[in-house]
Amino acid sequence: MMCVMAAVMEGPLADLSSWKAVDCSIAKAMDLIGTRSAVLILREAYYGTRRFDGFASRVGITDAAAAAQLRKLTEAGVLEKRPYREEGKRTRHEYALTQMGRDLLPVVLALMQWGDAYLQPGPAPLMLVEEATGAPVRVEVRSATGKEVELEELGIRVNEDYLRKRREGSE
Repeated sequence: MMCVMAAVMEGPLADLSSWKAVDCSIAKAMDLIGTRSAVLILREAYYGTRRFDGFASRVGITDAAAAAQLRKLTEAGVLEKRPYREEGKRTRHEYALTQMGRDLLPVVLALMQWGDAYLQPGPAPLMLVEEATGAPVRVEVRSATGKEVELEELGIRVNEDYLRKRREGSE
């Protein structure tokens, strides 16, 4: 029989039946990027796609779906629109990653890494490497000390700064 291990829920979080995940950051992130097309548009932005037609064709979605996702990601601050103009043509916009969008890179790479390990029937189609050295790149959970942290070693506790801010907001 397999032993089921979980993160260490600390303090008042230990009794899962006594609290709800209010203001869950995972839920908020999924509201923004939780669709296939949103994640694949991010993939394309990391690969260097910048123009509307490129996103729509490379992701394999309709122009309407591409427009909706690009608008949502732009309004949220993940991408920014920048004007460009080809000679003799009207001004158009291309899309560039913001710092917020760049900070999603480990999320997208972790999905890729997981898919490579569990969903590919053979070797992964692409390799993640450090460009300068060719050394393999992996997404890992590490503490600020550099130690890799396994699920059973992960402590989850209430953030006192969050509680303080909520109390200040309700007064």
